[in-house]
Amino acid sequence: MPTYAYACTACGHRFDAVQSFSDAALTECPECGGLVRKQYGSIGVTFNGSGFYRTDSRSTSSSASSGESSGSSTSSKKSEASASPAPAGS
Repeated sequence: MPTYAYACTACGHRFDAVQSFSDAALTECPECGGLVRKQYGSIGVTFNGSGFYRTDSRSTSSSASSGESSGSSTSSKKSEASASPAPAGS
């Protein structure tokens, strides 16, 4: 059963109530008997798993071009590192 947050408009008392979806919203403050209002907050949703990617909401042209540029710079750095001569010394 979901938990709902309420706040009294008269005294400012805040409390949570566990209610069923079919239950009516509370209207009376348990502290002063004043009118209460249901509080709504933002809920952060994160999709995790192998089927969700950070680039899913972006257009295909921007993700493809950014992937190519970062991939080519990484591969060129690797080839430069392997092509440089080893320092001589004993």
